[in-house]
Formats: sequence, C-alpha cells, structure tokens
Amino acid sequence: MHDPTKRGFASDNYAGAHPEVLAAIAAANGGHQISYGEDVYTERLHEVLAGHLGDGIEVFPVFNGTGANVLSLQAVSPRWGAVVCSENAHIHCDENGAPERVGGLKLLTVPTPDGKLTPELIDRQAYGWGDEHRAQPLAVSITQTTEMGTCYTPAEIRSIADHVHQHGMVLHVDGSRIANAAATLDLPLRAFLTDAGVDILSFGGTKNGLLFGEAVVALRPEVAPGLIFLRKMNMQLASKMRFVSAQLIALLEGDLWLRSARHANAMAARLATAVGDLPGVRITQPVQANAVFAILDRGVADRLRRRFRFYDWDPATGEVRWMCAFDTTEDDVDAFAAALAEELAR
Repeated sequence: MHDPTKRGFASDNYAGAHPEVLAAIAAANGGHQISYGEDVYTERLHEVLAGHLGDGIEVFPVFNGTGANVLSLQAVSPRWGAVVCSENAHIHCDENGAPERVGGLKLLTVPTPDGKLTPELIDRQAYGWGDEHRAQPLAVSITQTTEMGTCYTPAEIRSIADHVHQHGMVLHVDGSRIANAAATLDLPLRAFLTDAGVDILSFGGTKNGLLFGEAVVALRPEVAPGLIFLRKMNMQLASKMRFVSAQLIALLEGDLWLRSARHANAMAARLATAVGDLPGVRITQPVQANAVFAILDRGVADRLRRRFRFYDWDPATGEVRWMCAFDTTEDDVDAFAAALAEELAR
C-alpha cells in the first residue's frame, strides 16, 4: 500500500521496524507464556538492562513514550508536585497536556535556547517549598538527546542531579533518543545515567527501530514505589508483554541499539555537511545526534516538502527540522541535498 523505497526527513518515527526486531517478535510467538510481564522475555529484559545500567534497577515495559513519561513523573511526584522542564520539552509541547491531565502534575517551564537545562535555569522555577499557594517543585525532567538535537555531557547531568538532590527533588530523563546520545558521547548508558545521578528514566525504543514499546526504568526504585500499580492504572500494562520485551532484548542484548543510532547520527552529520554551505540555509543548532535544524525561506521549504516530507519547527522564524533514522541511506541524504539546492536556485 506504500512505496517502501520512499523516505522522508520529518521524524525517525516514520521509519519501519528494524528487520532484527521483527525477527525477534516472530521468535517470541507461538505457544503460551504467562501474561502481564511474568514471561521469560520480560525477566530476561531486566537482566539485559541491569547489564547496561547496574544492579538494583526495576524495569517496566510500556506501550509508548508519552505513557513512559507520564508514568515516570507520576510515580515520583505526589498530587501537589510540580515538574521543572524546558519550554521545548516533549512533555510540555507534544503530549497534549497528558502529564498534567492524566498525571495530575504541574509543569513549570524554563526557556532554553538549545533545549538544555542547567542548575541556574532550574532555579528560575525551583522555589517556594512549603508555600501552600504554589505547586511544589519536586522533580526535574530533562531530555537526552534534547528536542533541539543537542546532547548533555555526563558532567552536565551530574551537575543537574547534584543540584536537584540538594533540594530534595528527583531527576527524570526522557530518553526517547537515549541511544543517539550514547552514540554521540561514545559512552555506555550507565556513564551518563546511573553514574550521573539520574533517578528514573523513560527508555526509548520506537525511534530506534522498534515496532512499538518503551520502558520505564527506576534507577533508584525507592523514589518511585507505586510504579507497579500506576502502570496498570495508566493503561500501560501490556497483557502480551513478551512482545514488547522481546523487541527491547533484540535492541539491547547485542549492539543493534548502538549500531542503529550511530548510523542515524552519521546520516544527520552527512546532511548538515551537504547543505550547510548552501546560500539560503542557516543551521541553527549543533548537529550532535540525528537531527538537523535550519532556517529556510518558506517558499523553498514548501516546494521541497512536495518531494521530501519534513516539519516546521518555528514557523515565525522559518526554522525547520530534518530527522534521520536507522534506515536513512547516503543516497537518501544526497538526493535531499540535491533537491534543496535545486529549489534554492529557482
């Protein structure tokens, strides 16, 4: 029903499932396994993620990223709690108010030109503890890599974690593109998560080749004691959980997660190099993962979009976003760059 050779640059979610992931689903099929997470695949997933993130963690497979974020934040925040985040954060801009409407949380946003929070920026909203008139800032959420395609270093995350913990707050990471961050940093996951002081993680899989499925990982389970109940209450408990867990195992047991992320990052770097010097193109953010942000004339963007789909990021300034995925090829990038050059020359 579609042309399998056609690719766009709108989102890494546009890509299909990786063949190795589809094979893992097929391998997990057949016969009976206990439902609701008591299966051998979910048990193995705990072992695999513990190998990446350290012993003592708890793992809760879920359906999607919004569900993972709402579940994580709700688990670490009481009803009167608030979460400090970037004004660009996915939880604020792209989840239709789910953290607030479903999770019952208040989001306290901070402007971040590059998508990255700092202790100083957090302090713009982290105040008023004990004031019954103010939602209590009890958690901070950062995104790795950020919505602007930038990447926190381990030192930056450790600085945030130390600052947050001094105030008795909890640090959540939205890791929808966590594999891309590991590829950029060339570090194991533990180095910039567990060892950097992160408390709870939304581990992303869909943007890195899964058919569906993410995981909430409590790196410090004592800060999120209700996860087992909240997952069901939030409609994120899969009855046939083996098919979520099998995908994550396929991704993480070997190097597929890193191999795919490195490729997507490399394609974004190739794209930035190919178009960065074209007259009429201004790249606006460091290209540190699989995203390229650029300012482009609206007419050029609209014509180019007839050939390759992509999204506006800020229509007021003409900023657009181009995303690469695990299945983006060099030919895809070169064809896009050539099409952009043609439209600029018109």
